[in-house]
Amino acid sequence: MKTIIKQGTIVSPSETYIADILIENEKIVSIGENLEDEEALVIDAHGKYVLPGGVDVHTHMDLQVGSGKAVDDFYDGTVAAACGGTTSIVDHMGFGPEGCNLHYQLNEYHHLADGKAVIDYGFHGTAQHVNSDILSELEGMIEDGVPSVKVYLTYNRRLNDAEALQVLKRMKELGGVTAFHCENHEVVEYYRKLYSESGKTSPIYHAKSRPNLAEAEAVARVLNLARLAGDAPVYIVHLSCKESLEEVLAARNKGQKNIYVETCTQYLTLTEDKYMDEDGLKYVMSPPLRTKEDCERLWEGVASGEIQVVATDHCPFNYNKEKQLGKENFVNCPNGAPGVEERLSVMFSEGVMKNRISINRLVETLCTNPAKIYGLYPEKGILQPGSDGDLVIINPEADYVITHDRMHSAVDYTAYEGLKVKGQIDMVMQRGRIVAEGNVFKGEKGAGRFIHRKAQPVL
Repeated sequence: MKTIIKQGTIVSPSETYIADILIENEKIVSIGENLEDEEALVIDAHGKYVLPGGVDVHTHMDLQVGSGKAVDDFYDGTVAAACGGTTSIVDHMGFGPEGCNLHYQLNEYHHLADGKAVIDYGFHGTAQHVNSDILSELEGMIEDGVPSVKVYLTYNRRLNDAEALQVLKRMKELGGVTAFHCENHEVVEYYRKLYSESGKTSPIYHAKSRPNLAEAEAVARVLNLARLAGDAPVYIVHLSCKESLEEVLAARNKGQKNIYVETCTQYLTLTEDKYMDEDGLKYVMSPPLRTKEDCERLWEGVASGEIQVVATDHCPFNYNKEKQLGKENFVNCPNGAPGVEERLSVMFSEGVMKNRISINRLVETLCTNPAKIYGLYPEKGILQPGSDGDLVIINPEADYVITHDRMHSAVDYTAYEGLKVKGQIDMVMQRGRIVAEGNVFKGEKGAGRFIHRKAQPVL
């Protein structure tokens, strides 16, 4: 099958230009002017942007947590991703049974995703305890296409500093990346107990129980551990506040290398005022939403390149069911919100169309950088000969209002209800096949492939 995308405005991290793209046998064969082929399907993209397919390296499909289960499995969640312009995800696997090895969860997640995912996907490992066997097994995970592992500094399966240091050292030896959820567990638990016992149990106290400095302290601690490990590659997931970014910049200014930072759409566009709304439980996530000042500083960080990736932490629980567990006390509400479908549209509208970031920076942070850091590049994250035929066509002149009934996730709400966005996704292609067009899913269940990712970040 051959396809030619005609006269679109092609965007990379460094260039914006008008050209044709020829895709054959799932790959981009050539990019140039006046490309012709009688056998090809021709798609007119004149006046529209053509971007690489989005790469979301922070999702939680089919996640089982103590108080509920994320309502998107690998079918529903990847359909939503595809309709939102994301053609590859790297999913953070949940915790397995106590004492299980790394491959236990990898095998479980292959079972969950294989035959369901409609777009290409990979997994991050999860280190929920550390011993010599786990440290040895990290090499086998990389051989099996999983060159990244996540460490939590909070929750029941958190690692202590010595354990985290061992993971960092081992992953550096192997050329992998260690991702960290950074919050000071003891501080958070102190405030959660304090507010609960004081009768302060409404959603706003979720935010107050996880203050900026509880995150920033943990970020600083992780960066010091990575420095102790010889500047081991470290990736900060869902950084949400200005103080945390200051710690990152301080470490970089000291000369520390291999620091990668992710924020999420919600931390750029939503604030803690949402917790005061009647439906404030919808926004209970960790870290919590912050202030307008934090949002503005994070936009500056994305625009300047201080923040390398914008992801979603897509983790949907139904508001009318699972979220209601926190009706009497926020501590019982499962943490997480949907966002994999909204990311590109919200970032294009709020970022590019409002001149907060360039269209090139959009591609860099939503496509190219995540692919480079996590071993998907150059097959993913860029439009160039030899890359997969994954792309998104956006009409910058069209606008619409985000409403739940437009969404494709199984969850019963969107965190961006009522937001007017400028720019509409006309078409999404994966490996040369149309998977979404006009907000209608046109892909195939199980067509997504496991991405055997490479070690050694190239960013």
